[in-house]
Amino acid sequence: MNPDRFFSPDSATRNLARDLYQTVAALPIVSPHGHVDPRLFADPDAAFGTPADLFIIPDHYITRMLYSQGIPLESLLEGDHRKIWKLFCEKFHLFRGTPSGIWLTHELSEVFGVDEKPSASNADRLFDSISDKLASPEFSPHQLFDRFNIEVLCTTDAATDMLEHHQAIRNSGWSGRILPTFRPDGVVNLDAPNWKVNINKLSEVSGINVVDYKSFIQALEQRRAFFKSMGATATDYAALTPATAELTLTEAEIIFQRALKGETKADDAVHFTAHMLMEMARMSSDDGLVMQLHPGSLRNHNEVIFQKFGLDKGADIPIQTEYTHNLLPLLNKYGNDSHVKLILFTLDETTYSRELATLAGHYPVLKLGPPWWFHDSLNGMARYFDQVMETAGIYNTAGFNDDTRAFCSIPARHDVWRRTSANWLAGLVVRHIVGMDDAREMIQELAVGLAKRAYKL
Repeated sequence: MNPDRFFSPDSATRNLARDLYQTVAALPIVSPHGHVDPRLFADPDAAFGTPADLFIIPDHYITRMLYSQGIPLESLLEGDHRKIWKLFCEKFHLFRGTPSGIWLTHELSEVFGVDEKPSASNADRLFDSISDKLASPEFSPHQLFDRFNIEVLCTTDAATDMLEHHQAIRNSGWSGRILPTFRPDGVVNLDAPNWKVNINKLSEVSGINVVDYKSFIQALEQRRAFFKSMGATATDYAALTPATAELTLTEAEIIFQRALKGETKADDAVHFTAHMLMEMARMSSDDGLVMQLHPGSLRNHNEVIFQKFGLDKGADIPIQTEYTHNLLPLLNKYGNDSHVKLILFTLDETTYSRELATLAGHYPVLKLGPPWWFHDSLNGMARYFDQVMETAGIYNTAGFNDDTRAFCSIPARHDVWRRTSANWLAGLVVRHIVGMDDAREMIQELAVGLAKRAYKL
């Protein structure tokens, strides 16, 4: 891997970027938002399984690309893992020029010492070599956590999760810092799959019989308190739009009762979600948990895939999203509240300079999350720096999070961010917008400092 990868071809900019990058290359990784399974760390003898388990099956970035080329998901998620791996290697060229290709190359080279491109001819040899390493103690989740120099890793956990794996990590005496994040979508979004089942589980785990809106709110507050006692510093919420609106208690009760009876009307879920975003902000003001909002993804767009394989199989598609009017009720009520911190994400890049940068550049409650999902890329980060930073400045952003399920891609993703940050800052220096001393401070913030403060870590 070229040591100057991702830097400008202009020699003056490249030299400065290299110098800036070297100041943060070895800093600890702060991973405040992601989807790594905490079970990996609950058992000191846990292993990643096969190369297919590690690289392919849990990673919808990988499977969606292969599926787009006509490869059935059955052949990627089911059956013999050596065959799955061989199919992946045969199609490795599909990832040329993509973020996944960058991450995969980094993982193979830096983590597993593989410096040849996967192909049909070397697939079996690579499978055996990586399998041998995964079976060794040096490649256990605990050992790689230390090797990756991860300071803290936050998972994403359903509101009904008992966090038994987090408790096991605590009880094990291992020094790794793994924290939960409260994700209430399954009980708050009335149109969530198995909503009534989730409500029954919420009653069970909270010890509060959820029979009306009041007991529902009490159960959510109880779960947030439990998550906080387990080290959580943040919540995470996914909604189709960032619409916010406040219902009266009577209106909320009527909608909730219809949902319990399975008689929801067409707009009930929309109105209730908008109301519950207000409630989540109110709860954050009370308990201090950071609020994250990830809107703008039309989930499970491919009904055939959803019915056969379930959630998170690469069929979630971005939609056009509006923030200024949608967030106005929430910001009018909580935008100046020093106890609330709201980190906003977007899949609609057209909102960066028009709405999000200007909102975050005014409201104390707001921070902008890094480029997310389809924009977590070299070019996506460059566009983010160009469109956001002039208006919001770096200190109204939340630094970087990797938002990954693929544990071994974490160092790769942070490396891309740190290199892109260095390149952007070097461009400011050569144009005499900031001095080198400022740039050195700014890259420390972008690499670690902003995320630690935004997520209270």
